[in-house]
Amino acid sequence: MLSINDIKVGSIITHDNQPYLVTQAQHVKMGRGGANLKTKLKNLISGQTLELTYSGGDKMAEADLERAKANFLYAENNTYVFMDNATYEQFELNEEVIGPQADFLKEGLTVDVLIFQGRPVSIKLPVKVDLIVKQSPPGVKGDTAGSATKMVTLETGREVKAPLFINENDVIKINTETGEYVERVN
Repeated sequence: MLSINDIKVGSIITHDNQPYLVTQAQHVKMGRGGANLKTKLKNLISGQTLELTYSGGDKMAEADLERAKANFLYAENNTYVFMDNATYEQFELNEEVIGPQADFLKEGLTVDVLIFQGRPVSIKLPVKVDLIVKQSPPGVKGDTAGSATKMVTLETGREVKAPLFINENDVIKINTETGEYVERVN
């Protein structure tokens, strides 16, 4: 069991026998009473969000999740298809569950799958992924009054800021947690 002091953004707890990801957690101190924890939770099965407030003595159950490796195969009609690396079984997750992580999914990418009661409920991307630059405006030498960056479009459609020396078809490393450019790979 977790106390309110153990809960932080990214924790996965069980509420009404459903796994929830904590997307926001704010500790609020009351005048003469104890502290409260205001949370925003995302249901990992349905994708719905829920706001709950816990008081100081409340305990939450940590979700009992298994982890497995899977490869991303393809996306079709707001559904993302993966294949379990151990069993070779295919499974689907909808767009609400994948969320903004979809911007970094490319064919063949290996991800961690979170499994709740034998059912895949979410994925966790590697911290850094290599993606190909599909569109890159030319960098103008005099455009360096501020930081010397430009917006480039990646193979997944995501736009990121990258240094002026990045060109089309370059492979760059992107941090999936911040969405920022890390380095050029080739």
